[in-house]
This record gives sequence, structure tokens and C-alpha cells, in this order.
Amino acid sequence: MRKILTALFIGWGLLALQAQAREVEGVKYEEDITLAGAKLQLNGAGTRYKAVFKVYTAGLYLGKKVSTPTEVGTQPGPKRLRLTFVREIGSEELGRLFIKGIKANTPNDEYTRIVASVMRMSQIFYEARKMKVGEVINMDWVPGKGTVISIRDVPMGEPFPEPEFYGALLRIWLGQDPADWQLKDALLGKVASAN
Repeated sequence: MRKILTALFIGWGLLALQAQAREVEGVKYEEDITLAGAKLQLNGAGTRYKAVFKVYTAGLYLGKKVSTPTEVGTQPGPKRLRLTFVREIGSEELGRLFIKGIKANTPNDEYTRIVASVMRMSQIFYEARKMKVGEVINMDWVPGKGTVISIRDVPMGEPFPEPEFYGALLRIWLGQDPADWQLKDALLGKVASAN
């Protein structure tokens, strides 16, 4: 009887640990993280497809869960968008796709104000060369600092100070012309993430 109870307690403990992370394409996204001293919740997670190929998974972390792009943009405090690659991709190509996504979802006058930051971001990706399977890019908004882009857990230079730049980055996935409509819905918590 004691062995059965011990096994049950261990099983419940493992289930509790599994409940603390969501898995997408074999990539685990913790339900809660801490960024800049603030506790963030996983708003949603999903997979980015290019044609029929899985390229990366993405998880959006916010101070509280929301379901619209407007709510994401107006929510105060730190934010994180985490990309984990499930396919190798050249960083230069990734940078071009990010610029295309920013241009497609940013009004011209706003794009003009952030163009220097967009070009700097492109240089960061060019220098990274390629993203291998399992490697991670974090795009964090840290109030008082700006946008911090980390590749392989290493911050890439000084933060980008303009709030508009982080908004433009998020619109790649959450804008009117998102990179992937299913991923947009997943990040907004509208669909369950699948393995």
C-alpha cells in the first residue's frame, strides 16, 4: 500500500511539473517567467510555417492574458516574444523576412521614424549567420530601457529605445498582414497550441 501511495504522489508531482510548461513541436514554454523583475504569463504559443515547412515556434509573454493585438500593444510593463527554431534558417533571410513583415504592418510615417533601428536589427541578424535547430531569439520590451534582442541568450548590443520599434516587431506576427494567421491566433490564445 505504501508503494502505491508513493507512486501516486510521484505521478501527481510529475503532472504538476508538466502543467507548468506548454509544449509546441517539442519545445517547452513555461507558463510563467520573470522579466525585469515582473512576472509574465504565457499568453499563447504556436508554430510558424513557411509554405509547408515548420520554421520556429513562438511564445508571447505578457503581464496578463489578452486576446487582441490592441490589448497587447497597450499593456504596460515588460513583454517577451520568444522564438525557438525547429528548422535551420539563414539569419540574413530571417532579417529580410522581419523587415518585410515590419514594412507590411507599419504606417509609412512610423516606419520612417524607426528605419535606423530596423537597419540595425538587420545587421544583428546578418552577423548571427544562421539559426540552428533549438536556438532561441528573445525580443523583450523592458520599460525604461527599450527593446532588447537576445540571440542564443546573449543580448545583441544596446537596447532599441523607441517604443514604436517594439510595436512594429510584434506586428510582424500580430498585425493586419501577419507572417502566419494561425500563429497570430495561437499567440493571442485563440487556439490551443499543438505538438
